[in-house]
Amino acid sequence: MDIATILLELGQGMLTTIQIFVLTLVFSLPLGFLIYFGRVSKNPVLSWIMRIYIAIMRGTPLMLQLIVIYFGPYYIFGVSTTPAYRGIAVIIAFSLNYAAYFAEIYRSGFGSIPQGQYEAAEVLGYSKSRTFFAIVLPQVWKRILPSITNEVITLVKDTSLSFSIAYAEMFTEAKALSAAVHNVGPLMAAGVFYFVFNAIVAWIMARIEKSMSYYSI
Repeated sequence: MDIATILLELGQGMLTTIQIFVLTLVFSLPLGFLIYFGRVSKNPVLSWIMRIYIAIMRGTPLMLQLIVIYFGPYYIFGVSTTPAYRGIAVIIAFSLNYAAYFAEIYRSGFGSIPQGQYEAAEVLGYSKSRTFFAIVLPQVWKRILPSITNEVITLVKDTSLSFSIAYAEMFTEAKALSAAVHNVGPLMAAGVFYFVFNAIVAWIMARIEKSMSYYSI
């Protein structure tokens, strides 16, 4: 196997990894908000369900969740799945898992806002929606951004868990290529990719955090 073929296959795996990363964020960030609102709901049943959901997602391995979501339709409901479902299962599992973590991050962020700010906004005649979007949310986002950054960086590395259901992302391709050429070169190349990808993500998040700073240094 020549170098060009190895690089081509690694490149295809890289695109799949980026796809998993982007789609997971697109779905999990807003879903996390819905779970958070359910978690703090005054409806005790809804709040209890969200608490259990978060506990399960955070308390069990993501790899196990991937396997259950991929094989579950067949072994639980007897429904046969198509090869295309493999990629869908990856996105579902990652989105559901990370949404639980984001929900707890949102909860800590909103919980850090002093009650006095809500009361002051009410005195000034702000509606609840305007208070939320104009006063509370910008502060919350700034406070939780470091925690969000940590989860996003972890997500880059967690995409490699897709190998557990044989979904051909970067790590899966690198492992197969290493076995084919009998050396660790492809795995080392994959390691470099993850490092560079994480560095880019960290830089972007740092720029966003700096742009939201009250003071420019």
